[in-house]
Formats: sequence, C-alpha cells, structure tokens
Amino acid sequence: MLVGIVGKANTGKSTFFKALTLADVLIANYPFATIKPNHGVAFTKIDCICGELNTQCNPRVGACIGKKRFVPVDVLDVAGLVPGAHEGKGMGNQFLDDLRQADAFMHVVDMSGVTNERGEPVNAGHDPAFDIKFLENELDFWILAIIKKGWDKLARQAQHEGKVLPALTNQLSGLKVTESIVAKAVNELKMDPLSPIAWTDEQLLSLATRVRKKTKPTLIVANKMDLPNSLENLERCKKQFPDYVMIPVSAESELALREAANKKLISYVPGDSSFTVTGNLSDGQKKGLEYIKKNVLDRFGNTGVQQAIDASVFQLLHYLAIFPAGVGKLGDSHGNILPDCFLLPPASTAFDFANKIHTDLAKNFVAAIDVKSKRKIGRDTLLKNRDAIEIMTSK
Repeated sequence: MLVGIVGKANTGKSTFFKALTLADVLIANYPFATIKPNHGVAFTKIDCICGELNTQCNPRVGACIGKKRFVPVDVLDVAGLVPGAHEGKGMGNQFLDDLRQADAFMHVVDMSGVTNERGEPVNAGHDPAFDIKFLENELDFWILAIIKKGWDKLARQAQHEGKVLPALTNQLSGLKVTESIVAKAVNELKMDPLSPIAWTDEQLLSLATRVRKKTKPTLIVANKMDLPNSLENLERCKKQFPDYVMIPVSAESELALREAANKKLISYVPGDSSFTVTGNLSDGQKKGLEYIKKNVLDRFGNTGVQQAIDASVFQLLHYLAIFPAGVGKLGDSHGNILPDCFLLPPASTAFDFANKIHTDLAKNFVAAIDVKSKRKIGRDTLLKNRDAIEIMTSK
C-alpha cells in the first residue's frame, strides 16, 4: 500500500510528511520546497490483539504502546501542484506521474486561507474550497491525457476488434485500473462500448473523473487549524464537498510534540489528546506547548495527523490488519511475541494472507486456523480486521 501526500505548494505538506514519519525533509515557507518526491514510512494505529490474548507483543517493526499497535504504511510526498500542472505548469506532469502507484491520496489543504493558488503567502482571504476543486481538476485532466494518448488509433482498432474495454483497461493499467472499473464507468455514463470512436471529449473527461474517484480515493487534511478563519473555512468546505472525509489537522503541532517526545521532554503517544511533561523545559518550550494544548488539543481533541493516516488506511481503503500467529505459539523462533502485522486489501482471503507472507506458504497451502476461535478455515474464507491466522502447509 502507498498513500500519496498531495496538494498545492506551501500548504504544510512537508511538515505533515515529517510529522508522520519524522523524516529529514526540507521544510520552508516558499513554493516548491520539495523538488524530488520524498518516500517515508508512517504508522497507522490499531487496537492490538495482544490484550485479548493476555500477552504483550514486541513488534519487529513499529511499536505497541498501551495495547495500541503501530503498523507501517508507505507514504510519498511530492512537489506542490499549481493550477495547470497537467499542462506542464509549475513542476508539471513529472510529479503527477510520481503518484501513479498511490492507492489513496491525503490532500493537504491550508484551511486558514493564507496561501494563494500558487502557494505564495498572503494575509488571508484565499478560499480553501478552490484548492480542493483545483486538485480534482488537475487529476481528472491528467487521467484524461493518459486516456487520450493515441486515442484515435486505439479507438478505431478496439471498435474493429470489439474489445474496447480491455484496450482502455490496458491504457490505464499504470493507475491500477481493472476492467470491471472501466466497464462500470462506461455503463454508468451510458457510453456505447461498441462505438468508442463516437465518444466525446466530455464523456472521456467524465470517465476520467470516475476512474480518479475509484482508484485514487482522497482524504482532506485540513491543515493549519490553529490559525484564525480555519474552523469557519472547514465548516463551509464540509458543506460544499459532503463526499469527502475531512480531518482537522495541525501538522506543526504534531511535529513539535513528536520531536519533544523524542528528546524525552514530554511523554506523548501519536494521536493522543494530551501529553505529560517529563523533562526540563525552557520558557519558550513551555509557551509553545501551552499554545498547542490550548489551540489544538483542547479544541479538536488531537492534532489530526495520526487520525489522517488511520482514516486513509481504514476508512478510505478499508484495509485489514492481520496478524500471523499460531494456536499454540504466538511467538517466532526468536521469542518475539506477535512480531508482525500485515495490511491487506478488503475481501482478502486466508490464501491471500498466505501469499502475502511468502509465496511458498501459498504454494503449499492446505488450510488456515483462526487463532482467536481456534477454528479451521478454508483458503477462500474472508478475513476480518484484527484476525490472527495460522497457515497450515503440506511442507
């Protein structure tokens, strides 16, 4: 799974990325601070099953704090987009193409309205709703350009062979588009699959929109919520775009809390509603933490950063967190208890899980066991979030 962090320039994307990953990235108050895409690992938070199984896990990757398990998620932060990016403006199509493999987007929007459409600082007054719509347009026209690449020849050949759906699916394969997605979109738009030559540019754009919504579900990271006007702007955007999940966020506050925790100045678990001072703070540090408590934690209950990645994984993509385990043994050969947790797409089966762990397990798959219930399950059994599964093989 890969979650892309997108948005116009200078909205706090790099700050949000660093708060998620604590990666060493350039953070600056000017457009295009990010030139090359930044890859990193964030951690989504779930209720660990170790509590139900009366044990304490020790993850190989991530952590388990207070029975909350942090599971790794790959994230990608690309350069800020400007209106007209699909035409090559700003950083252009290069950075749109970086997002091809993303399974979902977190769109970082400056809800305070203090950056204009080019990412330049302004006093206030810019409408964040414009940024939400502009990104939709850029992505739609980007996908449209992919569809229309060599379209006349492709449409004629597909119409002659009667295979327009496979041809169009192949054209969009870089976006993880399946033939069923294409077929459903064509059917809903009442486009004649036997006559693609007659499809209009308007129909193709509508097709691109549906492909974008299906293959690139997007969450709105409503950033800079500690600033004036942000809450009013957020409420207005929620009414204007009711289909979006919108999370109020203060990326700067989360980054400050995580860095303070790393320096042992405070005790703080990402996503929590409070922190505890554990070290000697300077007057400036005290003032900064008081600001975060008053303007972010007390108002919104959290900084929103952890909530954004959690919602992307489980609310947008509906992924499942599955633990490899054994009925009689929860540890590995090194004594690590429940060391691994894997994220799988919805409707994954026991066989899919075996293949995720190792292809040899899938090759020699016989059955699986639901560790919690101790029941044997078949290869096609659909898994549930937070299942613990033991794979039985012929070897």
